[in-house]
Amino acid sequence: MDLTGLISRQIYCSKRLVWRQNNSHYVTIGVVKRDIEAFLQHLTKDKGYSQNTLAAYGNDLAQMAAFITAEQAKGIITSYDGLLKSYLLKLREKRYSVATTARKVASAKSFFRFMVDSGRMKENPAQNLPSPQVRKRALKFLSPPEYQKLLAEPAKLSTPEAKRDAVMLELLYATGLRISELVSLNVENIDLERTCVRIDSKRQVPFDHRLGLILGNFLRSDRLDLLYDESEQALFLNRRGKRLTRQGFWQIIKGYASRAGLGGGVTPQTLRHSFARRKLQNGVELSQLQRLLGHAYISSTRIYKQPAPRRG
Repeated sequence: MDLTGLISRQIYCSKRLVWRQNNSHYVTIGVVKRDIEAFLQHLTKDKGYSQNTLAAYGNDLAQMAAFITAEQAKGIITSYDGLLKSYLLKLREKRYSVATTARKVASAKSFFRFMVDSGRMKENPAQNLPSPQVRKRALKFLSPPEYQKLLAEPAKLSTPEAKRDAVMLELLYATGLRISELVSLNVENIDLERTCVRIDSKRQVPFDHRLGLILGNFLRSDRLDLLYDESEQALFLNRRGKRLTRQGFWQIIKGYASRAGLGGGVTPQTLRHSFARRKLQNGVELSQLQRLLGHAYISSTRIYKQPAPRRG
């Protein structure tokens, strides 16, 4: 479903809302479908945000608008601050994680800032809305020698599954894909001519010539050893010829890491973190890294600027 359809389903009131300020003056506020659509268009055309980013904003704002519409209809809370603080309390009641709540608050603040900047509102009611403080967790990274130790484990085996695993590790380390994106790849998502992985219509992650050769050989040879149905389009297959699952690959990496003496803390996310840290060390701008990683918010990308912990 596109973002317009998503918003139309979740926002059931299309008329403009009228709230009373504390000074008893009425102010018309466009927390409605057309205003959210205008904001999303701004993010698309002016900011160049990806579909993942737009979907995140669209979901957050549709939820906020539906809540505010329902509360406004009750007529109990009539101030800007009251409605938005009530929304924040509702998020906490739903027991969202602190990170998710902080993201939804950030979406609201960005939206209302746009409303003021575009002349749709005179004042920003979300300006003083408190943002939950997200506790920063130490990220785990693999150094290049540690990654080579991990990669050496499947290389010790000659099975079709081990050859597949080596390619998956190489692709994950070189592109920083999410594990869900990795296992969802189809053959058509690999563009050997342009040396990139096509995640969606807006996001493409490049890879180097060496990995292009590895992927080309995998497509022409090693993948076929696990292929039983010619119509199967999944890039990475399990031993039954079906798409390898997220859980399956997670266990595979844990096993290789254990045998390589890297401990039990290595996960697919560790390779994604390692990719991001390596890109920043090589001078990639934070905004470019955000696009490569497919982050909806640049605040998610800034975590890679924290010092890397030492691995004992």
